[in-house]
Amino acid sequence: MTAFATKGFHHITMVSADAPRTLAFYRGLLGLPLVKQTVNFDDPAAYHLYFGSREGAPGTILTFFEWPSADPGKWGVGGIHHLALGVGTPEGQLMWKRRLSEAGVRVSGPYDRGYFRSIYFSDPDGQILEIATEGPGYAIDEPEDALGESLIIPDPSRLPGGRDERAIATLTHPDPVPFISEAMELTGIHHISGITGDLGAAGEFYEAALGLRLVKKTLNQDDGRTEHHFWANYEGNVVGPHSSLTLFGWPDSHSRTRPGAGQTHHIAFRANSQEQQLAWRDHLLSLGIPVSPVQDRKYFKSIYFQAPDGLLLEIATDGPGFSVDEDVGSLGKSLQLPSWLEERRSHIQRGLRPLNGTEQV
Repeated sequence: MTAFATKGFHHITMVSADAPRTLAFYRGLLGLPLVKQTVNFDDPAAYHLYFGSREGAPGTILTFFEWPSADPGKWGVGGIHHLALGVGTPEGQLMWKRRLSEAGVRVSGPYDRGYFRSIYFSDPDGQILEIATEGPGYAIDEPEDALGESLIIPDPSRLPGGRDERAIATLTHPDPVPFISEAMELTGIHHISGITGDLGAAGEFYEAALGLRLVKKTLNQDDGRTEHHFWANYEGNVVGPHSSLTLFGWPDSHSRTRPGAGQTHHIAFRANSQEQQLAWRDHLLSLGIPVSPVQDRKYFKSIYFQAPDGLLLEIATDGPGFSVDEDVGSLGKSLQLPSWLEERRSHIQRGLRPLNGTEQV
């Protein structure tokens, strides 16, 4: 396996028009801990919120830039269609459907995707979200040591003409779900699905640049026609967690993504260390891929580049992590700034709206 093979996602960064509303949805409704409240280091007038596991482990991190004046975004070629979060079991997933529905969130599914089951909904800005079960996994229709070698045609029962939409819509948990139980724990990024105009070029890029390997070639189960390919950290027998990037192929499409609220700004992949990141930067440059200089994001170091279809990508180091300026038990409770912005703290805080339920000091 190539030395330049990422373990998977570090984080995904999305755009919010209203940080307090985003906090209420992702922490209040979805129960994701706020692990850091800071500002966009490239635009200190804007919040940058981080949600994830309690310690902010790579692969669990969702981050948001707050841009109140941003127009609504739109998914299309070169952008992300949806983000999927993992849950252990179909029962836990039905509990999420009941909880979300009772909160007034429109939910579709659960749909049997073969490799997992999925429900779909949107956040207040329109970002499409999915909660997907952890199994049964990609080896149900191919040998585990030969994933991605054949085009898999989905079973007709999983396609629009073969599924009972009315029965699916009525499936839910039988009892109210007033709190988030252990069975409902969201385990981080299950997969991220984007749209590209050229699956072949995209595959060559992700395999050469990031060491991801093709683990599934199938069709979009919501139309039965569009090719849908999956890449992941895959060593020939195990697909790594938090690593599945899937792309719908829209060849010759003129429908480009439109940046804005409710759309993904970029996705970040993992580097083990700063040394590996620097080697990775040289590797990308050797492939003719323009790459930014290393950027200090305080909690990790970052380099940025683009996929052939224009999607902004990042390679972020695993460390030093979110506890460099707060105890693990206090993560997200107060506004944190990098040293080079501390002298502007009073000015920055005056321009930020208070976040309900956190302490700003």
